[in-house]
Amino acid sequence: MNVIDFRRHLHRHPELSFEEHQTAAFIRKALTEAGIEHRPIATTGTLAIIRGRHTDAATERRAVILRADIDALPVEEQTTLPFASENRGVMHACGHDMHAATLYGALCALNQNPDFAGTIFGIFQPGEECNPGGASLVLKEEPFADYEILACIGEHVEWQLEVGEIGLKAGKYMASSDELRFTVAGVGGHGAMRHLLKDPIAASATLITRLLALNGEEQVLSIGHVEALGATNVIPDKVRLEGTLRTFDEKNRRALHRQIGDLMAANDAEHGVQTSFDLSEGYPCVVNNEELVTLAEEIAHQAGLRVEHLGLRFTAEDFGFYTLRFPSLFFRLGVGKAAGRSHTAHFAPDEAALQHGVQLMQELAYSLLKR
Repeated sequence: MNVIDFRRHLHRHPELSFEEHQTAAFIRKALTEAGIEHRPIATTGTLAIIRGRHTDAATERRAVILRADIDALPVEEQTTLPFASENRGVMHACGHDMHAATLYGALCALNQNPDFAGTIFGIFQPGEECNPGGASLVLKEEPFADYEILACIGEHVEWQLEVGEIGLKAGKYMASSDELRFTVAGVGGHGAMRHLLKDPIAASATLITRLLALNGEEQVLSIGHVEALGATNVIPDKVRLEGTLRTFDEKNRRALHRQIGDLMAANDAEHGVQTSFDLSEGYPCVVNNEELVTLAEEIAHQAGLRVEHLGLRFTAEDFGFYTLRFPSLFFRLGVGKAAGRSHTAHFAPDEAALQHGVQLMQELAYSLLKR
């Protein structure tokens, strides 16, 4: 099966996070037909394994991981593609079908010509789009415990780059993501009788102002949901707040968690309220290994691809779990501005980009295991 047909099948049959049962069955069937060893991982994920023809006892534990995500989004597709989603209300609007096809193509090429010494793992990973993140579940199974992982490599399509362009960023690249939920409890009552109240709305307003003051060049905190079920002359007993915190450094992330607690305690003391706080930790920061970025740039230039140097990106990716454990590279694959914005019902990446993603993944693996 070629990568275009592989991608179009996935696009036609998208499945939501951790529900990728048919997707997994299709991927495993395709790998079997290609003669690639594989096994299930993280339930709906698949771990492919290819050993080089030059592998011996001294090199078999040296390994490279290639990773793609496979889940779709709850979006009703509005493209006119002949292979548009047949699963109503679900669409590959983030390009995970492209990612999986790129990985499939690279694995097929490496399996047909295993001219390397060591092991290549291919992860078709479920559940990137929601907590706890499929990457955390893959790693929980410790499939690489007996291996020296030289690199973990992943990609993401990018509509702001044209086909034939690759986006790279050394060091800190994508943000961590945490969900913040506060319940500010006071004493409500008649809006005209303020002397009898401990106003949770006023306390919440002050807390929001203090929280937003934490924002900086490399950290963002936003409150996106405020619920106060009062009326023009009714102050409620409770106010609920929800928001997100994004950072680019794990130490700074922990420090901000403590600062939020300190601000909350000071605010409670000032307003006479009691605030409960639920911190739902999301994905870690994505940090790219500088040597791998340099290698990717060299290979891209040799392949005639243009390289764009990217800035910090406040969006998050569960690939960050891999970057905490292994030397890692997460690059952007240009699919053209005509594709439209991702996470929309009209997203239609140019399939011509697939050949470039396949080539870059394949050559990275060869380079790392020929050393």
